[in-house]
Amino acid sequence: MLSYLRRNTSLVVGIVILSILVLFMVLGAFTIDTSNAQPLSVTPLQPPSWDYPFGTDRQGRDLLAVMVAGTPLTLWIGFVAGIIGVGVGAALAFTAAYYGGIVDTVIRSTADIGLTIPGLLVLIIIAVSLKGSLTVNQMAIVVASLAWLSPTRTIRSQVLTLRERGYVEIARLNGMHGPEIIVRELMPNLLPYLAATLVSSVSAAILASVGLEVLGLGPVESPTLGMTLYWVVFNAAIINGWWWWWTAPLVVILLVFLGLFFLTVGLDEIANPRLRRSV
Repeated sequence: MLSYLRRNTSLVVGIVILSILVLFMVLGAFTIDTSNAQPLSVTPLQPPSWDYPFGTDRQGRDLLAVMVAGTPLTLWIGFVAGIIGVGVGAALAFTAAYYGGIVDTVIRSTADIGLTIPGLLVLIIIAVSLKGSLTVNQMAIVVASLAWLSPTRTIRSQVLTLRERGYVEIARLNGMHGPEIIVRELMPNLLPYLAATLVSSVSAAILASVGLEVLGLGPVESPTLGMTLYWVVFNAAIINGWWWWWTAPLVVILLVFLGLFFLTVGLDEIANPRLRRSV
């Protein structure tokens, strides 16, 4: 295991970056007063100092407390949307690829048509139609409404390559029914690929949620990373030279995406034998 991790540097880098973020969130939850992430909690517009390492914003919030409180919320949106998207997408993909026929045609056509529509535009319409400020969980559901399209298409293509394998034919001859073959034979062989797809979906969901939040369509009362950037834009922090206000969320978002990217590449190397390095 250790020798393989030394070869799969992408997986190691991804785990290390995400572990640093988790450590930051856990230690911050015990050492930082997250009540300072609410408006009018501290002196506004203070540059980084000993008292406020990340500085404060115009609303009177300690940006370190905002990062500690907001990073888990942003990750929660991504994980919920990603899990729902991959769960629904995998169920549809396995059903379509294994049974084929009209079922496959309907599911494949629906996913292909859905992928041709600009996703962010649809999410904006959905978010706007939900009058009032969204909660974090509602934001996750909104993002998840389109998160199943890409997993359905990609997982289906993988299942098609396994459907005619010898062990699947043997399972049929032994009297196994379709659902049992899918659960006991097909899914275990695609677990590394499903894990890589999940991480990729989480990353895409976080990107979609941040995009909506920057437009002001997110949970306004919650200190998520996207809403922090919304207030940066709303208050023209870049033009006014309040560099510390936008630096903190951008650095955290960059670390999140780098960690998830390297983790996806590492898991994809496990799932795809052609990408594995020789011993």
